[in-house]
Amino acid sequence: MTSDPSKGLLPAGLSDDLPPEADIEAETVTALMATFRAHGYERVKPPLIEFEESLLDGPGAALAQQMFRVMDPQSQRMLGVRADITVQVARIAATRLGERPRPLRLSYAGQVLRTRGSQLRPERQFSQAGFELIGSDGLEADAEAILVAAEALQSAGATNLSIDLTVPHLVGVLAADAGIAGSRLAQLRDALDRKDAAALAEAVSDNGKRLQRLLEMSGPIDEALAGLKSMELPAAAAEIVAAVEALLALVRPHLGNLLLTLDPTEYRGFEYHTGISFSVFARGVRGELGRGGRYVLQDDEPATGFSVYLDSLRRALPAQRNGTRVFVAASEGFSALKTLHEEGWRTVRGLSAVADPTAEALRLGCTHVFLDGSVHAIGDATTKSKKS
Repeated sequence: MTSDPSKGLLPAGLSDDLPPEADIEAETVTALMATFRAHGYERVKPPLIEFEESLLDGPGAALAQQMFRVMDPQSQRMLGVRADITVQVARIAATRLGERPRPLRLSYAGQVLRTRGSQLRPERQFSQAGFELIGSDGLEADAEAILVAAEALQSAGATNLSIDLTVPHLVGVLAADAGIAGSRLAQLRDALDRKDAAALAEAVSDNGKRLQRLLEMSGPIDEALAGLKSMELPAAAAEIVAAVEALLALVRPHLGNLLLTLDPTEYRGFEYHTGISFSVFARGVRGELGRGGRYVLQDDEPATGFSVYLDSLRRALPAQRNGTRVFVAASEGFSALKTLHEEGWRTVRGLSAVADPTAEALRLGCTHVFLDGSVHAIGDATTKSKKS
């Protein structure tokens, strides 16, 4: 081992999770997965790295620039480190579980790695957890994805949530109706992503006025829907708006006071989505807590789901201390530890005799000390507390 401070440096976008953050994240994942499981989602565990072409298939193509690649010394084929687990779950559903009855409900949790971060999420490695509902193209499936996502985040401790719906295919429908394609469509998408009205006007010229009006439609969902319905839309676009309205009727009674918004122009990050999609935010927290929505697997099998970004979710959780820990002197036997563990305490056992167990407990960051056969609070603690 060395004390050279340069050994503690890590590449940009990578970090060590220290106590208590690593423990909090583990408990958060447990809470999320418990909610997914309660709704019938069975857990799968794909590998961290696999053949490049598998990770680039279907929805994975949108993440091609985010994937680390390496040559496999055994097969002499290119491997990719996963940048998103959803792609792997789609592969499992289409191959290993291709004969399972539909709809198929799968969940997952693990680490992902990307070549670069974003302005809102500079982290390049982070934990991802989520679920996929595969084999149904009905609005009931979209509603389930939204409701399970909200319940899972709340069960993990997140509050002040808002759900932002988007319809990434709407712009394509309106652009096609206006005769906009190719490089002009790419220019249009970029202008909408940047909410740049001047660039948008240049991209649509005189035959895409409806596309310019879309920038005015983002906001609270009732107002946004009213604005969209007031426009003269082609039949395909009107069907999209009607679907959002029908979905709203399904989810609103179950979301309590959660804020619902609609952004009909949002596309960045939803490139592989083919229907109603959504992001979840928490007031005052940088970055989205997660995103989900409709897409297609191999052979055009419909699917929807949701992915949680644990780095953002941790920022949305209430401030937490290092947890309740009880110092137990070395003179106490392991039988005392077993009893305390059964009662729900976390223990830190001394490894050598000390003159003042309370002082040693404070030095080691404990909140309680085991004296005379019972647990006593120390430091700022004024009452006994237990944390399992």
